[in-house]
Amino acid sequence: MSKQEMREETERLIREAIERRGLTIKQGDTRIEATCGRCGGKNRVTAPKGQIRVRYTCKECGHEQETL
Repeated sequence: MSKQEMREETERLIREAIERRGLTIKQGDTRIEATCGRCGGKNRVTAPKGQIRVRYTCKECGHEQETL
């Protein structure tokens, strides 16, 4: 199966599910995997819908910074 065929199949399945059950699809918050600029620690930051840059504090060293 090519990528295009898989996309079409997914869209078809979603349409059928919505028609059968009245399924609602919501867009939620975005999760960003950020790396600390000071210590290199990995941080998982949640960004509200529509925002790209979010301020956060590193969990390992406490350095305040902004996601890219």
